[in-house]
Amino acid sequence: MKIKAAVQRALRQPLSIEEIEIADPGPDEVLVKTVACGVCHSDLHALNGDIQLTPCPQVLGHEPAGVVEAVGARVRNVVPGDHVIACTSMFCGACAQCVQGRPHLCTDRGACRRAENESPRLSRGGELIHQYADLAAFAEAMLLHHRAVVRIDPDIPLDRAALVGCAVTTGVGAALNTARVAPGSSVVVFGAGGVGVSIMQGARIAGARQIIAVDLNDARLESARHFGATETLNAADGDTVRALKKMTRGGADYAFEAVGVPKLLEQAFYCLAPHGTAVLVGAIPHGEHVSVNATHFFAEKRIIGCMMGSNRFTVDAPRYLELYRQGRLDLDGMVTRHEPLERVGEAFRAMEAGEVTRTVLTFD
Repeated sequence: MKIKAAVQRALRQPLSIEEIEIADPGPDEVLVKTVACGVCHSDLHALNGDIQLTPCPQVLGHEPAGVVEAVGARVRNVVPGDHVIACTSMFCGACAQCVQGRPHLCTDRGACRRAENESPRLSRGGELIHQYADLAAFAEAMLLHHRAVVRIDPDIPLDRAALVGCAVTTGVGAALNTARVAPGSSVVVFGAGGVGVSIMQGARIAGARQIIAVDLNDARLESARHFGATETLNAADGDTVRALKKMTRGGADYAFEAVGVPKLLEQAFYCLAPHGTAVLVGAIPHGEHVSVNATHFFAEKRIIGCMMGSNRFTVDAPRYLELYRQGRLDLDGMVTRHEPLERVGEAFRAMEAGEVTRTVLTFD
């Protein structure tokens, strides 16, 4: 079957809209018609070469929702017609991390991919097209392992549900699963983009008493209040750490870095109160280093990593959507714009300019 997709042919070059071939589902695979896909900062990192999960040519996009069109013989979790979200946190189900309840840290994702001697899922004229994050959602259809999808209720708008595929799962999960924000605590979030405001929403749901949003963009800071920020700080206004220490009366209990900049993770660590936790959520480019004064560790401060909100996607995603249905998790306000696939370049431009929380690509 032929589909239209946005293909990355080279680093730091615009995506090209091409007609490519998508294979029929294998025994463990699901063919999904893409309805909506959020444009995530990690896609921009891949476009610029800061994150290289797969080589070019590849189809980017990893925050999708759609409708199942066909399934393989061994698939039992979805059937044709189901509405689904897809997530890059697919898992083998058998490695040590999976069986210990940490499928987001699966060490054998290759078990969910086609073997080298099999025909590729995506191709063009015999040329292999790689699937970024094992999804490749900037396309009219996706061919996925069944452990990359979860069925959702059909009353949830798919352009909202798509955000749960990455930004919401990562951000809300960082607060609830990774850090386990305690009720009554103080929280600082560096970065007020899609992931950042999701962290704020997670902290609000957890019962944090103080949530401080830090960013360089005043419009984003104002928007952050809508998602749970009780206070804001423009990082261009002076000594950020000193200001945060004052605002939190001695330091934050939790600080989240949601941009992917080493300096911000250092600031997140230094703004903590004793026994505080700094969480790296943003995607720091490969090869970058973080340097902190080791004496701060004697105050029992810690830095921890966060992979996709420490999610158990098949369990977490329906729960987050139930919070949305209850009005406790705002997905509507996160969708700033809708664009067709052909305007994916404009979506990246708007993201870099700080004009949007999320642009969602929609497919007819």
